[in-house]
Amino acid sequence: MEYLKWSHSDFVAKITIERPPANALSSGVLKELSAVLDEVEDNNEVRVILIHGEGRFFSAGADIKEFTTIESGEDFSSLATYGQDLFERMEKFPKPIIAAIHGAALGGGLELAMGCHFRLVAENAKLGLPELQLGLIPGFAGTQRLPRYVGTARAAEMLFTSDPITGLEAVQYGLANHAFPEEQLLENAYKMAKKIAKKSPGSIKAAIELLNFGKTDQFYEGVKKEAELFGKVFISEDGKEGISAFINKREPNFTGK
Repeated sequence: MEYLKWSHSDFVAKITIERPPANALSSGVLKELSAVLDEVEDNNEVRVILIHGEGRFFSAGADIKEFTTIESGEDFSSLATYGQDLFERMEKFPKPIIAAIHGAALGGGLELAMGCHFRLVAENAKLGLPELQLGLIPGFAGTQRLPRYVGTARAAEMLFTSDPITGLEAVQYGLANHAFPEEQLLENAYKMAKKIAKKSPGSIKAAIELLNFGKTDQFYEGVKKEAELFGKVFISEDGKEGISAFINKREPNFTGK
């Protein structure tokens, strides 16, 4: 792979964006990310995915230079659709995907991070959607996901002014879960990923599916689906193991069955 590298240990896969100087999200980066997801989806050695950027940034945006090579509105739309579909796939991915953001997550970089299940940030990181500064708009579902995390009025301010917020503000606004000093970010992200990786893959997968119902107005369908998956998870081997471990006051050993 040209732009990404990935490895795994302790059931955690770490995907690193390596496209200096800004880790811009070209269509090549998006295609490689899609290929890595293909590889890890059915890999039983991977239960949690951590995405971060090499160098100074998580990702400072889409590849503006690549934009100059695109000739028609239709081609721009199909690039947007590709990114939207990929980030939608991430949000519904059966294994948790965590973004560990340092430096900057701007434009497409923030849209990538918002496609993850949650975000951990360096206190001094910069997060924003500055596309309007270029006379453009976000194209990878940023206009739809940002209000979900920070509310419509705050999202409007961030879009209209193009001003980024800090990692600490991102936590305050609900865009990120926790902020750490930059040098402690990856260590803490890895610690949390390992904690999640101890859970039963079946129950995690069911929880992700159910959380996705909350994105729409399908509350009652979601509740119904919850009951169905509750039964499925309960009779799985991991479900029985979890209950047995609880009763016997021991650590569960989940196998993914």
